[in-house]
Amino acid sequence: MKVHYLEIVTADVESVCNAYEAANKVSFSEPDAMLGGARTCELADGSLVGVRAPMRETEMPVVRPYWLVDDVQEAVEAVKAQGGEIAVPPMEIPGKGMFAIYILGGVDHGLWQL
Repeated sequence: MKVHYLEIVTADVESVCNAYEAANKVSFSEPDAMLGGARTCELADGSLVGVRAPMRETEMPVVRPYWLVDDVQEAVEAVKAQGGEIAVPPMEIPGKGMFAIYILGGVDHGLWQL
């Protein structure tokens, strides 16, 4: 298993990015519209951390790992068979791959296919 993208949703993007930059000596990008306005930082293993504000009034702060999978459709079906609720069905982000979000055990999870 490998986390491809760690998404942090917060009302205070600037403070979270500043703290990560200071503590880890990294830099975050300008907001990326393709990732909901997330400011991202690439880690040494090629995975990404993205920090963004909620995109709708009902979205709560969350830390959501997106697990790298070979086939997002197949992974979604496997998750559904285990009782996962699909919150966002597989969706393509041009140039970045496909993702899906599910809820299981009261926790948000993501899947990512390159």
